[in-house]
Amino acid sequence: MDQHQSQDSDELAQKDCKLDDIANDNDNTNTKIVPRGIHRSISPPPLRRRRMESPKPAMLEKKEANPNQNQREVNRKPDQLFKQGLINGKNLMLEHSKQEVVKSPFQLTTIRDLPASSNVDAVSLKDILGDPLISECWEFNYLHNLDFLMEQFDEDVRNLVRVNVIHGFWKREDQSRLNLTEQASKYPNIKLLTAYMPEMFGTHHSKMLILFRHDSTAQIIIHTANMIPFDWTNMTQALWKSPHLPLFDLNRPASIEPTKLGSGSKFKLDLLNYLRAYDTKRIICKPLVEQLLKYDFSEIKAALIGSVPGKQGIEQSPSQTAWGWAGLTNALKSVPCYQNTQPEIVIQISSIASLDPTDKWLTHFFKALNASKSPRKTNSKLKIIFPTADEVRRSINGYASGNAIHTKILTPAQGKQLAYLEPMLCHWAGDGAQHSSSSSMPSNSPSQTSQSSTPPELKIQEAYRKRAAPHIKTYIRFSSDTSSNSSSQKSIDWMLVTSANLSKQAWGEPVNSAGEVRICSYEIGVLVWPDLWEEKQNGKKVKMVPCFGSDTPSTSSSLELVNEQEKVTNGGEAIGKRKRDDEGEEKGDEESNTIIVGARMPYDLPLVPYGKDDTPWCASASYSEPDWMGNTWKT
Repeated sequence: MDQHQSQDSDELAQKDCKLDDIANDNDNTNTKIVPRGIHRSISPPPLRRRRMESPKPAMLEKKEANPNQNQREVNRKPDQLFKQGLINGKNLMLEHSKQEVVKSPFQLTTIRDLPASSNVDAVSLKDILGDPLISECWEFNYLHNLDFLMEQFDEDVRNLVRVNVIHGFWKREDQSRLNLTEQASKYPNIKLLTAYMPEMFGTHHSKMLILFRHDSTAQIIIHTANMIPFDWTNMTQALWKSPHLPLFDLNRPASIEPTKLGSGSKFKLDLLNYLRAYDTKRIICKPLVEQLLKYDFSEIKAALIGSVPGKQGIEQSPSQTAWGWAGLTNALKSVPCYQNTQPEIVIQISSIASLDPTDKWLTHFFKALNASKSPRKTNSKLKIIFPTADEVRRSINGYASGNAIHTKILTPAQGKQLAYLEPMLCHWAGDGAQHSSSSSMPSNSPSQTSQSSTPPELKIQEAYRKRAAPHIKTYIRFSSDTSSNSSSQKSIDWMLVTSANLSKQAWGEPVNSAGEVRICSYEIGVLVWPDLWEEKQNGKKVKMVPCFGSDTPSTSSSLELVNEQEKVTNGGEAIGKRKRDDEGEEKGDEESNTIIVGARMPYDLPLVPYGKDDTPWCASASYSEPDWMGNTWKT
């Protein structure tokens, strides 16, 4: 790999964009006030939230002083409130639905400059680290601001928590390493640990927190944000939190839990194997591994998908873990998928590296994503969500958001890559003036809404993150087309939240002549699918559905989904509907025999494909058109 290729290794280019300066600035983003006359649907201004006219999830905030806003919420139809899942703080779906509803295993992070109604169920870093019972923290990441990290702990225990920071800056003269060392010198309870980095152009890109508490529990948090204020303020991010894991009860006989994919024992096996990879040359994570061995992971319903640098054979024993695309393929071979519809795999990332002048690597990776347990193989469509310059311009941080979003489109080789990617590309927000047939607003106006860029017959489901530029990475297999009119009836076959972008460094090269896969970087993510919540003893079916604006799926769209899928398998008539139309005890049985699992969406549906004049945001290009704050972008 040459030096040019190395600069595409995900966020390594951030150093060229001076993200170290951002990492050391706790609150330098988006301090300007937008003029009163600008109206917008989901807008960037941080200090004028009460003037915002955006449609919001139904959450009544006592602290909001705007009576008109409260009246709008009160006047909303009950079904609208029901879909959001909250009225006066009560979860109506759990109280009144016959279906069993499970909240999304993934959550979004809080966006500081959006109102509370756009942050329902969102999580801040303070929510995670502010527990005074935390006794020890292991923090894995690419970029770190130690002052910011320490501020998140409860002030009464901040100087007592043992903090271990794992980074990948292996060169002693690296300015990022020198900065970390200087910051750590202020905190006697911080220990810096350098990850083993065998690949020169790889990065320590994993983002994970492992916490131990004084109540003898542990918790794993896997997320997508660098440990810097910029990433936790106004960028769209996601996280997965394990339950609080108890110590094994030594008084109970040990149970032998099978290491089946998705089980807690398999998750634990893979996590410990991931951590052991750090100890190849010197002891880094051995003390952490020894601690985690004492904890019971049985409540976890998820699979760990990771990458570690180096070369590995494609065949692994049961006690080993496959990494990169090979590990993902192995996992997906255990995941059943619906085969009666046209599935669609949506990749949403913040960086696209240099892949190949041809689509050879992407075709190989897409084949890995298409693996499933189902005997009948259906080729999925592939879509890639990546923001345009217009969407970066109109984000809350304006052009500053582009520091964390990377692809290259300027050279002839990069142009060839763009040519085969273009048919798959979709917008992050999709609400620019270039997609509106009726609007004459300039494209940098934050007031453009998705309502003007999507045909009126399509129902738009809003995630309330259009203006928060994406640093999140998600890979989702939908069981049907995401641009269809039945967006409320979509189900999800599986969902992956990960640190891994679309790159060879993250996922690995194809198998070489020696039967090995080469990976450059550390990555970590979590995969979930509906069957993890299956209750075979009760005969209940499980469906996973996208949810918008909160972590709880709406019962109305969930019921439509059940009926839609029954029509496919039962000659065009929904069993659930037939039973509801009949008299007697069978009424509603199909509803009560279905478990609906939510999957929190970071983007709106339906997706909006790129238009003929759209191109991806490129941080190495210059843009003379001002962002909403009046800034231009020059390289």
